[in-house]
Amino acid sequence: MVAARAGVSLATVDRVINRRKGVKERTRHRVLEAARDIGFLSAEDAGLYSAERPLNIIVLLPAGTNPYLRLLGERVKARIGRTGVNDPFLRCFFIESFNASALVAALYKHAAWADGIVFFAIEHPEVRNAAAEISATGTRLVTIVSDLGNMPQIRHLGLDNRAAGRTAGLLIGRLASSRSGSVALVAGSRHYRAHSEREAGFLSLLDEMFPDLRVIGMKEGHDDAAENYRHALDLFAQVPDLVGIYNVGGSSGGITRAIREQKQGNVVFIGHGLTPDTRRALLDGTVDAVFDVDPDTLIERALFSLSAPIEQPRPLRLDIYFRENLP
Repeated sequence: MVAARAGVSLATVDRVINRRKGVKERTRHRVLEAARDIGFLSAEDAGLYSAERPLNIIVLLPAGTNPYLRLLGERVKARIGRTGVNDPFLRCFFIESFNASALVAALYKHAAWADGIVFFAIEHPEVRNAAAEISATGTRLVTIVSDLGNMPQIRHLGLDNRAAGRTAGLLIGRLASSRSGSVALVAGSRHYRAHSEREAGFLSLLDEMFPDLRVIGMKEGHDDAAENYRHALDLFAQVPDLVGIYNVGGSSGGITRAIREQKQGNVVFIGHGLTPDTRRALLDGTVDAVFDVDPDTLIERALFSLSAPIEQPRPLRLDIYFRENLP
């Protein structure tokens, strides 16, 4: 009935009612007027629809056991409940971690509805191609935490990851019980540019300032607590002179579990993401320092960059927490 009264197709009515893209403003108002006239929408609802359409924004996060990502997802979902006049319509989806094909499929799928998409980038040619094609159609893209490199049309919000890695190297070098020995790196995956940049910064600092610390090749734990636990056990069994571990990714709980079980409290351990498990580990001395980005700040800055397009945002502030300065 609404379609007939407005003189449009059912598909157009569906796009207007569900706030999808692709409807001219004049047509949208005609559909809303017809819906109000026949009682499909109340006058109040029609008034809300008649206001400038808020942005439709999709947030795509990697699925898995990473506590920081779960926390980030909880904060996004809490943000969904806000209904202010200028608040966007948010939807949040978890997709298979480290799977470029799954990320590409999700980007194409949600670009039909979304005015903007916030996502963790995977360094892969298919992801770069999909991002370029979707951006060219007018859908705004923002990567968070890990980016796609030199793609100026796509904004990024995250740390200066090379600086974060160098800071971790400085802390481990200063805090280690010996100026010589072995240091291990654990990552989610080098397919996250953020992780490879943190690794590069870490290696450069140790080479410059602590040349007697031997760096063991990076182990990829896919931000999975069980994998990180097994990697840590292997390190303790095979590297008797281990003095430090830097987890450039997430799910540090597996490593802290191994440290406790193997009574390796003399090993300096630095990780990312202040979550309940890393907070406990800081308090009991299993973790020496945690690097963090406030999830609410990350979300709000990402949404702002979509709603008010600006030049590439500046890197986010790196918060470093020790046992003595926990908030």
